[in-house]
Amino acid sequence: MSRSIVRQSKFRHVFGQPVKTEQGYDDIRVSKVTWDSSFCAVNPKFLAVIVESSGGGAFLVLPLSKMGRLDKNHPLVTGHAGPVLDIDWCPHNDNILASGSEDCTAMVWQFPDQMGTRPISEPIVVLEGHSKRVGIITWHPTTRNILLTAGSDNLIIIWNVGTGEPLITMDDHPDLIYNVCWNRNGSLFCTTCKDRRLRVCDPRKREVVAERMAPHEGIRPMRAIFTRDGNLFTTGFTRMSQRELGLWDPTNFEEPIALLELDTSNGVLLPYYDPDTNMVYLCGKGDSSIRYFEITDEPPYVHYLSTFSSKEPQRGMGFMPKRGVDVSKCEIARLYKLHDKKCEPIAMTVPRKSDLFQDDLYPDTAGPDPALEPEEWLEGRDEDPILQSMRDGYVPPKSRELKVAKKNVLDSRPTTRRSMSSCDGSTNLPPQLVERLLEEVQNLKATVLSQEKRICDLENKLSKYTNGTA
Repeated sequence: MSRSIVRQSKFRHVFGQPVKTEQGYDDIRVSKVTWDSSFCAVNPKFLAVIVESSGGGAFLVLPLSKMGRLDKNHPLVTGHAGPVLDIDWCPHNDNILASGSEDCTAMVWQFPDQMGTRPISEPIVVLEGHSKRVGIITWHPTTRNILLTAGSDNLIIIWNVGTGEPLITMDDHPDLIYNVCWNRNGSLFCTTCKDRRLRVCDPRKREVVAERMAPHEGIRPMRAIFTRDGNLFTTGFTRMSQRELGLWDPTNFEEPIALLELDTSNGVLLPYYDPDTNMVYLCGKGDSSIRYFEITDEPPYVHYLSTFSSKEPQRGMGFMPKRGVDVSKCEIARLYKLHDKKCEPIAMTVPRKSDLFQDDLYPDTAGPDPALEPEEWLEGRDEDPILQSMRDGYVPPKSRELKVAKKNVLDSRPTTRRSMSSCDGSTNLPPQLVERLLEEVQNLKATVLSQEKRICDLENKLSKYTNGTA
């Protein structure tokens, strides 16, 4: 007697659920720039969205708790002279974000926990090295202050934002670079290019260590990301313009591990990868659905799980780092879907009956602490991300200000003002101010004592009159 065997997986029944309307973010005018980036970046503290603006480029930074209709007085970040193309939050400091623009610069910004009302136009670092627009921004996953930028001048530059200086420049690409992705420990990165080649690069050796010509036969843009096992997951198009995904071993590019045709559509599929669950979420610009897959060691290696569908097409998408999901609701991922004029969070949940912490769903995940300093990484050291437990849910780390070593950067740009509510008690006051405050306290005490003596004298006089002794 034959029995059909269903593949065992705890993620088979993952489902997507949009939040209630009042828990979304309304009245956000999403940018209409024709560039295939996600237009959205999110971390456990803030949501950032590239928006329409006149006279240059702008993006919006909102605390996650500020849901509902956007306040008309909420400030924009307006430092760029041209449209903003890409933004990315620093994985090691939730208050720092990098942006790239058509004005040929990348900028690094630091935001206080409590946003003010004035537009923010002064970055803490400006990175100038590209001769054309900067369309790709991505932080190093394990090393402090290392940022990679790629521009339409076909250059890749790796910066130390602590000093504002370029460390490595690579010019191995003859045409426009579509995307760049670091591997798990940041020793390599992969790129896709308009010349239809998929490359794996070693930045410290400044060389391409592996490449594959046309992993997808179509001429439309491709995307590639590293998985936790070191394989490459790609999305692209067939010769007949059907969308396609592939899984490749970079040590043997001859044949794909898996190749799967999906559908016929024009939108580029943007992959969002969760290394803890080994799941990939595919979001196409202009699509109204999110497909998700699980990558395993068993054939067919890339397993289709399900599709989240809605009525409205997406303009972009943000992906929450794992330490920002709600473990009490068995949420394993949260995506932030951009509509024309709003942002809608979508929770991906595993149905479980128990309210207890689910150890099998939440292995230790990458935390906010960097594993290496820039000098150590440049010398050739590699370290995996420092992991943290998810058992206690998300705990906001203490705010750490970005330290910029280059003196002229500090002299020419004022440091970000911190609101009093975000300052801790360890702030050092100037000695003159301390003396003045102590003197004022002593004077107030003397005034209080003299008034008390005056009150006693008046009370004594009053008692004499009432007793008839005066």
